[in-house]
Amino acid sequence: MAHVSHASHPDVIKRLRRAEGHLRTVIGMIEAERSCLDLAQQLHAIEKAVAAAKKTLIHDHIDHCLAHAAEGDPAEARQAMGEFREITKYL
Repeated sequence: MAHVSHASHPDVIKRLRRAEGHLRTVIGMIEAERSCLDLAQQLHAIEKAVAAAKKTLIHDHIDHCLAHAAEGDPAEARQAMGEFREITKYL
C-alpha cells in the first residue's frame, strides 16, 4: 500500500511541535532545579500530548486502511489488512 498523506497530519505535526517546545521548557526547568513535583506534572502533560498525537495518527491511518481494503483488489486488501493488524499494536 502506497504512503498517503492523511488529513490529520497537519494537526499531528502541530501537536508534536507544541510538545517539543514544552519538552525544551522542562529541560530548562530541570537545569534550573525546579521541584520534582513541577517536573513530574509537566512531563505527564508532555506524555499525554504525544499519546494524543499518536492516537490521532493511528486512528486516521486505520480509517484509510480499512477504506482501502474495502475498495481494493484482493491482494491490496490483504496488504491493507496486514498494515491494520500491525499498526493496532501501537494503540
